[in-house]
Amino acid sequence: MSEGNRYAGLQQLGQATRQPANPDDAMLERVSSPATGRNYVVRFTAPEFTSLCPLTGQPDFAHIVIDYIPDGWIVESKSLKLFLTSFRNHGAFHEACTMQIAERLVALLSPRWLRIGAYWYPRGGMPIDVFWQTGAPPEAAWIPAQDVPPYRGR
Repeated sequence: MSEGNRYAGLQQLGQATRQPANPDDAMLERVSSPATGRNYVVRFTAPEFTSLCPLTGQPDFAHIVIDYIPDGWIVESKSLKLFLTSFRNHGAFHEACTMQIAERLVALLSPRWLRIGAYWYPRGGMPIDVFWQTGAPPEAAWIPAQDVPPYRGR
């Protein structure tokens, strides 16, 4: 597939794009995988993820790591950045935010494998970490450790 065809139809890349008001309004886009049939890992790290507590409206902060092995599709990174920042004014518990991200990516990409690690900073003095994956990774796939240190306070 030519590069022009691979990127045809993208609506955000190379365009001035408004920040979505919430995750439901955010448009995630995908392009065809450049190495279909190979078990390579794509990692996105969002060390300054923010959302809001649904009860108090106070900001919550997390370091999010998304690893996936594509099948036919990869996520277009600008659309992922806009999707992740759309949580800034979205009220939801840590677990709900984490799973909403994972579920949207799985629905968009149908990856061979995906995992998310959401390392949330303390709320009420206690950090909450949320982890999920689609299942066992394919055999012989090299899956690096996420290596996000646990919160140790100051």
